[in-house]
Amino acid sequence: MVKAAHKFKLKKEDSVEIIAGKDKGKKGRILKILRDKDRVVVEGANLVKKAKKRKNQQDRGGIIEVPAAIHSSNVAIICKKCGPTRIGYKLSGTTASGGSAGSTKNKSRICRKCGEAL
Repeated sequence: MVKAAHKFKLKKEDSVEIIAGKDKGKKGRILKILRDKDRVVVEGANLVKKAKKRKNQQDRGGIIEVPAAIHSSNVAIICKKCGPTRIGYKLSGTTASGGSAGSTKNKSRICRKCGEAL
């Protein structure tokens, strides 16, 4: 039985703040979204040391720090006005007599606190 992938309201390149865990309070942007595991990789957060092998003579090997994945429930998107918040959606546009043909709806993400577009 295959578990269905979680739908994310967060997107790549969103600026987020970590709200739980060892890096609580750190801010960064999302580098990668792992939908099947409900995790995100945030720039500069949850850094782990990883051994890197030399590829050629100019390349430096050794121990490097790379960001690891964090559960998506531990991050909150940052609104420019009010700080860390949740995401809501706003539908705008007109529809032609209930049919899907000729309808122009736009779904935009908004801040739940102030209503500002994200």
